Amino acid sequence: MKPSRSEFLDLPDVRLHIRRWGDAQAPMLFLLHGWMDVSASFQFVVDELARDWNIVAPDWRGFGNSEWLNRPYFFAEHLGDLEAIVDRYAPTGKVKLVGHSMGGILSCLYAGIRPERVESVVSLEGFGIAPTTPGMAPERYQQWLGALKKPPRMHAYADRAAFARRLLHSDRFLLPERAEFLAKHLARVGDGENRAGLRHHGIIWNGDPWHKAPAPYLFRLEESMAIWKQITCSVLWVAGRQSWVIREFETRPGDWAARQACFANLGEAWIDQADHMLHHDQPTEVARIVEAFIG
Repeated sequence: MKPSRSEFLDLPDVRLHIRRWGDAQAPMLFLLHGWMDVSASFQFVVDELARDWNIVAPDWRGFGNSEWLNRPYFFAEHLGDLEAIVDRYAPTGKVKLVGHSMGGILSCLYAGIRPERVESVVSLEGFGIAPTTPGMAPERYQQWLGALKKPPRMHAYADRAAFARRLLHSDRFLLPERAEFLAKHLARVGDGENRAGLRHHGIIWNGDPWHKAPAPYLFRLEESMAIWKQITCSVLWVAGRQSWVIREFETRPGDWAARQACFANLGEAWIDQADHMLHHDQPTEVARIVEAFIG
């Protein structure tokens, strides 16, 4: 495996862990992980990249080795962190962003908010949030208040082998050796809850449990679509043929095309034998598609 190194970026309210791969003199590439993931899970893709890249891969606040704030998180905070990361590592010029799931959503939003700063975007299974309606607001606020009274917890596994088995169970395309590697980075020792809902010390997911708390406000897809219309760079959507995200789009006829119509220069690529975590399932193909698009 290609070796990575750790750096830290201190912001006014949080300390972010930044994982780096490659030569500092090579072209820079930002890799942005998704929800309940960590930067280290890009290892499989990094190992398959043909070119040398100067890679910057943060752990978002409350994930991995970045600081956990032990309080509710708000999506816009990640956009603020992304801008701080870009300003730190690429203070001038335009950047290349590759994001998975939440990281892809953030990449597309940032490219519309700061079009002058982004050269290209590859969004791996990050096609925007699910649509909401105002009628969903009462229940959302009820869920929010409930979380404040009873903070969320992570499930605690007996050991990392049990955690790896959980990963294999939820992803039929994941190889056992990759699950073993991920269990070292996607999990940590901590307090969670057992199957009975009681406090239990063991192996928990490597993300602040507060990320599981619902936001009090509804995400509005229409706002994301308005931002996408401001993007000037080329964007590539990459989807897994067997992804649950794609199955959800199939239940909403016309939604996929309506979102794509917001982009001035959008392409799409599909990967077979891949679910939502396609950078775990088919890293060779992900690396090939990324380099072909941004190279």
